[in-house]
Amino acid sequence: MPGTIIRELAARRRRCRYSLRVMRRPLPLVLASLMLAGACGTAAPDTAAPGVPAHPRTGGLTCEKVDLSWDAAADDHGIAFYDVYHDGQLIVSVPGDRRTAEVGVVPGAAWGLYVNARDEAGNVSQASATVPVTAPPCAPDHVAPTAPRGLTGAADGMTVTLRWAPSSDDIGVRAYDVYRGSVLAGSVTGTPPATTFIDSAYEPKTTYAYSVVARDLQRNMSKRSNTVRITTGTGCTVCGVQVVATETDLPWGLATLPDGSVLYNRRDAHDIIHLDPKTGKKVNVGTVPGVESTDGEGGLTGLAVSPSYAVDHFVYVMHTSPTDNRIVRFRLVNDRLDAASAKVLVSGILRNKFHDGGRLRFGPDGKLYAATGDAQNGDNAQNLAGLNGKVLRINPDGSVPADNPFGTYVWSYGHRNPQGLAFDAQGRLWEQEFGNSAMDETNLIVKGGNYGWPACEGTKGDCAGSVPPKLTYPVAEGSCSGIAITGDVVWIACQRGTRLYRGLIDGDGLSGVQAYFVGTYGRLRTVEPAPDGGLWLTTTNQGDKDGVPDNSDEKVFHVALH
Repeated sequence: MPGTIIRELAARRRRCRYSLRVMRRPLPLVLASLMLAGACGTAAPDTAAPGVPAHPRTGGLTCEKVDLSWDAAADDHGIAFYDVYHDGQLIVSVPGDRRTAEVGVVPGAAWGLYVNARDEAGNVSQASATVPVTAPPCAPDHVAPTAPRGLTGAADGMTVTLRWAPSSDDIGVRAYDVYRGSVLAGSVTGTPPATTFIDSAYEPKTTYAYSVVARDLQRNMSKRSNTVRITTGTGCTVCGVQVVATETDLPWGLATLPDGSVLYNRRDAHDIIHLDPKTGKKVNVGTVPGVESTDGEGGLTGLAVSPSYAVDHFVYVMHTSPTDNRIVRFRLVNDRLDAASAKVLVSGILRNKFHDGGRLRFGPDGKLYAATGDAQNGDNAQNLAGLNGKVLRINPDGSVPADNPFGTYVWSYGHRNPQGLAFDAQGRLWEQEFGNSAMDETNLIVKGGNYGWPACEGTKGDCAGSVPPKLTYPVAEGSCSGIAITGDVVWIACQRGTRLYRGLIDGDGLSGVQAYFVGTYGRLRTVEPAPDGGLWLTTTNQGDKDGVPDNSDEKVFHVALH
């Protein structure tokens, strides 16, 4: 009997947003019964989020920790917890009567720290301002790593795979820089960094000389490894990379028009560019009204064009507004966004500094699919009455499809911060999702599926009853945003991992996963199929966590495939 009451109270708590802190305490049967009777009683539920924690500041910085302090946030019922993040990753939660937290740091790492307030009902505030911090080294280090040993390599067509034995260092190796002749081909990072590298997309039947250098946290450089000379063949998987545009803002959503030209949006500048990839000519088709950045990852994000664009000229965008995230439809007429045609299709998707999701994709069923983040409140992902931490399925006119599983826009739930959606040749939906600190996920989405967040991250935690991921990777080798499918191959663009994964669809899983461009082009945001069977690929190397327009140095690539 007590267990039944507690389970029902928990269910009502999810509907009425009752306190997690209360629910974690063992309850006498009488008290539990009283709470169960009143949990959804006549008192109005608390749906008001706390105010923003003010004046965040740091002190006591060392190579191992920093003290973060802030002023109290206001709330009509009181603050239960403060959640401390760096760059969208939860570090620690402290009780609401505290205004400071000791945060462990990584020497040499540049972080942006901020704090959210959470009340008794689970409502989460917008994030505080960001405080930048870079931890110093623990001690002066003048000792270089030993040189990488035993470098070997082999060519498979025009793809070269290199391997070597790890270097040693008194503090620890931070990265390996791989040189093709005198040119830096890419860098391998991680803790510890991997000792393999794949280089591709160069001339056939050509000999290249490779060597590797190790570096430590204080950028002491080892001597070069031995040199290996590799002669490429004639076949290729990745057959060429061409810069088709440069950008001063962050290219986020990208879609191909029927004539083969490209639309992409600029996240922090809030406008859309029409690009002719053959000539490099760019036309700014207009600024999307009502967009507001979040000093993090919000702004102008998702972009899709109507499957019947040649007839209706509809363009769909997802963006952060001053109050929410929303999906809006416009017409593109004579290379201009027609503001008079604007129609808000979906609103009320909660926003925050990070975890705004944002990817849009039309499916073969003609429906529009949207990826939404949890708005930095994991409970949102399990709340079927809300739109956050979900994959949504929407009719092109903004109505709810009759065959959706819950009678709402929700198609799947239990997602943390999904930013990649792609359909395979069988019409199945694949999704790419950011983890917190354990692992990222590539998921095969099923109708009505629960993907586990926040109890389950990847395959760690309480994952009972959730749909398991098809592929996971450590966040240091992932933090992947975009996903695209060409034929029976999945391509995944990664930010922190600075690489493009390739995996073969094998039944309902992925096999033969390889990493390309590891460190070659830096952080990769978006990957999309190009009409010639290749890929569009964008970078996100500068200013991708601050919301400031035109402070980036980015590229849009065309990747030729075999």
